[in-house]
Amino acid sequence: MIILQIAGGLGNQMQQYALYRKLLKCGKTVKLDLSWFGPEIQKNMLAPREFELSLFKDLPYEECTKEEKDALIKQNLFQKVAGKISKKLGFSASSNAKVFVETKMYHEEIFDLDDIYITGYFACQYYYDDVMAELQDLFVFPPHSIPELDQRNAVLAAKMEKETSVSVHIRRGDYLSPENVEILGNIASDKYYESAMNYFLEKDANTHFYIFTSDHEYAREHYSDESRYTIIDWNTGKNSLQDLMLMSHCKGNICANSTFSFWGARLNKRPDRELVRTLKMRNNQEALPEVMHKYWKDWILIDENGVIV
Repeated sequence: MIILQIAGGLGNQMQQYALYRKLLKCGKTVKLDLSWFGPEIQKNMLAPREFELSLFKDLPYEECTKEEKDALIKQNLFQKVAGKISKKLGFSASSNAKVFVETKMYHEEIFDLDDIYITGYFACQYYYDDVMAELQDLFVFPPHSIPELDQRNAVLAAKMEKETSVSVHIRRGDYLSPENVEILGNIASDKYYESAMNYFLEKDANTHFYIFTSDHEYAREHYSDESRYTIIDWNTGKNSLQDLMLMSHCKGNICANSTFSFWGARLNKRPDRELVRTLKMRNNQEALPEVMHKYWKDWILIDENGVIV
């Protein structure tokens, strides 16, 4: 059996679930560990998270039991002693061979593993690109909690399908905090967004951009021309899921270095879609263009200087 930990925000949870579906497709017996969302763990989090996959309508998954998890990750006495000795000798490898921890962008070996507990975020498109059509059908959006806004979203989604529409996701908020700027900042730069928007405008001067961000004041300051931009500011809280639905109806998707906007693009079923993302996800990540084009097939990659690579 494989047990896969679900952790983090909605975009990360969706990526972990995507790997879960791919492993099932490979014939593995796989279950999900949801214990990360328990109160004992969440009370120590700077930004507490909730299990949000349950927001999707009838999403199928099987949760592991505590006994099944313990059977994989609890070390016996010998392992604990060996671990302490290894640490004293300067070895950094885990003494528990039944726990696999993501350490790089893509682990080819993950599909050969069994009888293992897996933890990581697995953002790389290459993991589950071939099951994306199945995932698009499985992630069924629930209705908006406010019927009037549900109708507003439906009308807008239909409009997006008929025009040259492009979603633009701008991640600010926690990305601007001092502890995150060094790792996540200045990747989805002003030059990145300008270049991405110009890419679509050069193809169709009538392109209309839909701005998705939690920083609505910033959006209103920078994208005030209503003939060119529409700011989506009514899907909040758990209803933020509806923003993914709207993004998926656009002809083009301009993503931040954010798993949330990746999924707005991934769920796009349009045959004429064009998906744009930052070359890098993090500043401490090596992102070689030839490797990224392999891992993100058919995506348009733009670096922080606005260069399409």
